[in-house]
Amino acid sequence: MTSLRRRLIILLVVSIVGVVGLATFVAVKVLGGPSPELIMGPLAHQIQYMVQLVPGHVPHAGDAPVIVRDRPAEGLEDGKHTRVLNEILHHNGLDVSAVVSRKAGKPGMVASIALPDKRWMIVDVPDFGPPRDVWFGFAGWMALIVAGATAVSIYFTGVLVRPLEMLEAAVGKIGSDGVLATVPEKGSAEVRATAHALNQLSARLKTAMESRMRLVAAAGHDLRTPMTRMRLRAEFLEDEREKWLSDLDELDRIADSAIRLVREEVNQDAVEAVELDRLIRDIETEMTSLGHAVSIDHLDWVSVKAGALGLRRALRNLIVNAATHGKGCVVALTAQNSQAVLTIADRGPGIPPDLLNKAFEPFFRVDPARTQFIPGAGLGLAIAKEIIERYGGTIRLENRQGGGLVQTVVFDVA
Repeated sequence: MTSLRRRLIILLVVSIVGVVGLATFVAVKVLGGPSPELIMGPLAHQIQYMVQLVPGHVPHAGDAPVIVRDRPAEGLEDGKHTRVLNEILHHNGLDVSAVVSRKAGKPGMVASIALPDKRWMIVDVPDFGPPRDVWFGFAGWMALIVAGATAVSIYFTGVLVRPLEMLEAAVGKIGSDGVLATVPEKGSAEVRATAHALNQLSARLKTAMESRMRLVAAAGHDLRTPMTRMRLRAEFLEDEREKWLSDLDELDRIADSAIRLVREEVNQDAVEAVELDRLIRDIETEMTSLGHAVSIDHLDWVSVKAGALGLRRALRNLIVNAATHGKGCVVALTAQNSQAVLTIADRGPGIPPDLLNKAFEPFFRVDPARTQFIPGAGLGLAIAKEIIERYGGTIRLENRQGGGLVQTVVFDVA
């Protein structure tokens, strides 16, 4: 019941059926037949005439048949109609008693009038109610109204939620550059206004992203000029020359990493089926040739939807991070419930629990003083997380029991 469309449909259907139901109740009261007073009044006069005529009447061939029995008619007594009939008879001065009963197994009612000779005269009660076929037509009419109300509700609900669906579709098409796809400005005034607002938002987002890219690129470019001058001057220093060059290399790495991070957020490789186990084995071979302590536990054959170059860069960053800071790592890939689960476990000091949620922030270092001699700008995890989430994956960090860190990456199987 969380869908707005379903809520609106149910609200409209309930409202229409409620109004029709109220009108139906009134109609039923009207079609339910006249009150007992209207039915029993003419019957009482008829009985009065018949009772007055029966004792001294000489029968002949043209008489209407009169049913006289020694007991009342069979059937279930109707107390309300019986009371009303007796009140009218006594009001008209006729000292007789009557019983109104419903016919057993048949529609309609009969009146049994006690005669002075202790016999009973049986008279049919006029049926002023609607024909039985009317109720079948009435039920069909109600079913038609409910079906029509449902169809109308579905149509107008679609009209009402169309701007929201357009907004959802536009937001779902936001690219890695943060820009929305252009929405056609047509339809009703409200739809056109919504589309115009979305297009304006898209333009502002595009301007902001381009400004951000220019700012970071300009900062990286401007940093290289003074660093080049400082590097030239450092060549003439004797005592502090190595330290100066080390600091300049660190600044250079930071500038390059910042530019790469922005490029990863904007650029996007073509999505294709990537054999994750083969990609990990290639990275392991590369890392081993570079002297990193990387080993493979086991690799299940798994294929995922991603950009091959971007995914390789992300996993390489994670494995390098574990091998560098964790004194070696073990990589495992398993297929579980239509998901590819990659774990990278190292034997390093891990990350303090209160800093785990900050590990993916740009330029993050657990201990800057202790790790300043390790190459890197602290952007490897940030870049890896950006790429993995772009392709629908998730990454989680947690400390191992006994020391070390476990990096867990999860993708849906292609």
